[in-house]
Amino acid sequence: MMNKISTNFLLLLCLSLVACTSNPERQRSAGTIIDDNVLEIVIGKEIRAADEGYKGAHIVVTVYDGLVLLLGQVASEELKRLATDTTEGLSKVDAGSVHNHLTVEGPISLLARTNDSVLSGKVKTRLLAEKSVPGTKIKVKTQNAIIYLLGKITVEQADAAVAATQKSFGVRKIVKVFDYVESAE
Repeated sequence: MMNKISTNFLLLLCLSLVACTSNPERQRSAGTIIDDNVLEIVIGKEIRAADEGYKGAHIVVTVYDGLVLLLGQVASEELKRLATDTTEGLSKVDAGSVHNHLTVEGPISLLARTNDSVLSGKVKTRLLAEKSVPGTKIKVKTQNAIIYLLGKITVEQADAAVAATQKSFGVRKIVKVFDYVESAE
C-alpha cells in the first residue's frame, strides 16, 4: 500500500514538473512550483488569522508564477478588502499581483463546488487538446461556474485560450488573470 502511494506521489510530482511552464521559452522550475504551493498555504493562514470574521468564510487561494488569485465568499466588503491588504503585506507577494475575486455572500454549496471541479476539468482538457493554446502554461480555477485562467502567456495565446474555454458547456463567465509576455519568436 505504501509503495503504491509513493509511486503515485512520484508520478504526480513528475507530471506537475513536466506540465507546468511559465513563459513561452522555458518550463517552470521545481522551485517556482514549490514556492507557489507554499505561498498559497501561507496566504490562506494569514488571511484567516487576520480577523475572526473569516471563521465561516470559504476562501480559495491560488498562486501561479507569482500571480495570486483570491476566490470564495466572505461576509463583508471589509473582510474582502482585508484579504487583499493581508496578502499584499506579505514579503513574497509582488505589488499588483493580487487579484481579489472574493464575493460578499454565504459560502456556495458542496454541490456547486463539485460542479466547479468538473467544469475546471472539462476546460483544462479542452485547453490541453487545443493546438493554438499552451494548455500546460495555464492554470484553471472555477468558482460558481466562473472560469479563472491564470498564467504567463502571450496575448494571442490568451485569446485562443478564451475562445477554447467558451466552447465548454456550463461556463457563465471567463476571467483572465494573465501576466502577458512577449512572443517567443
